[in-house]
Amino acid sequence: NYMLSRWADFARYADDGRICMTNNAAERALRGVACGRKNWSFAGSDRGADRAAIMLTLITTARLNDIDPKAWLADVLARIAELPVSRLHELLPWEWKAIKAMEIPVAA
Repeated sequence: NYMLSRWADFARYADDGRICMTNNAAERALRGVACGRKNWSFAGSDRGADRAAIMLTLITTARLNDIDPKAWLADVLARIAELPVSRLHELLPWEWKAIKAMEIPVAA
């Protein structure tokens, strides 16, 4: 009954080729978090756990955009205080990557 009541959602992958039939990609992405599971108990507080989750989200977003997380975070932290609010979108990983690609001269 559970599956039948959710059949439209379950079978959606058959109608849209962009939807993966499995959640293997999500499981692989979480493997690093699961490996450090015992370490997460030392976050210290709910706020500490929230901060850890935010950092993991930032790092994973950078990796999903084929960006070195250390380079991106270092540049963002160095520039964020001086950047006007109207240009903060430039620090998003996909925007940052495009801007950095334009700055590198192509050798002829």
